[in-house]
Amino acid sequence: MADEIRILGFAGSLRKQSYNRSSLRAAVDLVPAGITLETFDLAGIPLFNQDHEGEPPAAVRQFKSAISEADAILIVTPEYNYSVPGVLKNAIDWASRPYGQSAWDGKPVGIMGASVGMLGTARAQYHLRQIFVFLNMFPLNQPEVMIANVDQKFDTDGKLTDKKTAKKIQELLQALGDWTRMLKKART
Repeated sequence: MADEIRILGFAGSLRKQSYNRSSLRAAVDLVPAGITLETFDLAGIPLFNQDHEGEPPAAVRQFKSAISEADAILIVTPEYNYSVPGVLKNAIDWASRPYGQSAWDGKPVGIMGASVGMLGTARAQYHLRQIFVFLNMFPLNQPEVMIANVDQKFDTDGKLTDKKTAKKIQELLQALGDWTRMLKKART
């Protein structure tokens, strides 16, 4: 399909059985027609060290390449201490360096997150939006997908069981595809 949208998705959690990784897997299963969703595991990305930004580690080069090849980004974030987890911020920093060579520049981005709490990662998502300003990314404003009380929406195998949440994830992916197409058209 000529206008197929390629989304790169990743979760800001390293725990294999995290609800956010499960949410990303659910998104892969729910992707609408005309959109592909590839995933990247942040587990191999080392801590950012500016001494190595000119010659980044292989995992960082792979990550930046995957970002560059994607039409849009989907970030699935947990919330730690009212903000973005360190592993996610670290990956964002690596892909933005060295200065002037950011892989994020001009990328449309959708955000979702899952939490056992009632706010469903709202604060972490808002902090990401602040980060996107400097990175010159274009966040999708709505729908917002903040999966609260997530322990009630997935089974013990990490499969999404809540139909309303599945519908919201599908709506987010469709809206991100539409947003990306609109931005592409505006640039031509």
